[in-house]
Amino acid sequence: MRFMILLTANADTEGGVMPSPELLAEMGAFNEALVKAGVMEAGEGLQATSKGARVLFNGKDRSVKMGPFPLSDRPVAGFWVWRTASLEEAIDWLKRCPNPTGEIGEVEIRQIFETEDFAESDPTGELRAKEEALRAEVAARR
Repeated sequence: MRFMILLTANADTEGGVMPSPELLAEMGAFNEALVKAGVMEAGEGLQATSKGARVLFNGKDRSVKMGPFPLSDRPVAGFWVWRTASLEEAIDWLKRCPNPTGEIGEVEIRQIFETEDFAESDPTGELRAKEEALRAEVAARR
């Protein structure tokens, strides 16, 4: 099972305040443990929403809203992609994580859909085969 771990933004991340050297070292050690355990597949911090945009969809219409976005929208400040045997294992790993902000905050864990999850909607397997081919192409470019 793969999970996306979503770190929520706060006033510091939105203000461009960089983590302390101590927190960077703690997070680096945690990431190293994740990698050595074969859990971490990806992980990155994100720039403030002031450097981003949202594309709004309404039928065939598209409109763009430039950042910054309110903290009440719970923007994402960073993420990991982990592969674990269960949600419980992902929770156990996250409980070992240094507090990303030092404040009261929340980190969300969401399971990622796998190709086989769409078997019922794709009885011939054609769409899943195309998806697997695309994933293989992306992996080959890394």
